[in-house]
Amino acid sequence: MSAGLTTHVLDTSREGPAEGVAVTLDRVDDSGGTEPIASGTTNDDGRLDEPLLTGSELEPGTYELTFDVGPYYEKTGTASTFLETVPVRFVVSEPDEHYHVPLLLSPGGYTTYRGS
Repeated sequence: MSAGLTTHVLDTSREGPAEGVAVTLDRVDDSGGTEPIASGTTNDDGRLDEPLLTGSELEPGTYELTFDVGPYYEKTGTASTFLETVPVRFVVSEPDEHYHVPLLLSPGGYTTYRGS
C-alpha cells in the first residue's frame, strides 16, 4: 500500500464493522493546539471511502483522530453510555510509509494500534 493514512472501526460487541461513525483528523502543533485537516464517516465495512491523507499530504508530526462514537451507540441501541468520543493521538515519523490506525470498539472501552 502506498503512503498515507487510513482507519477503520470494528465493534467487538457486535462482532463486525461499525457503520456511521464520524471521524475527524487534526494536526497537533507544538503547543498542543489542533487544526482539523480531514474528516469522514465510516461505511458499511467500518472504513472511510477515501484515505484521510495520501502521499505528500502526510507529513511528519503529531496527529489526532477523534471517533464520535456516541451517536453510533445510540443508533445501534447499545446499552453503554460510557464513551462519547475516542481520541487517538499518534506521531508520524516516516511519512513515506503507510499509517493505518484502526479502532476496536466495545461498550466499556477500546483498543487501537498501528496496523498495516
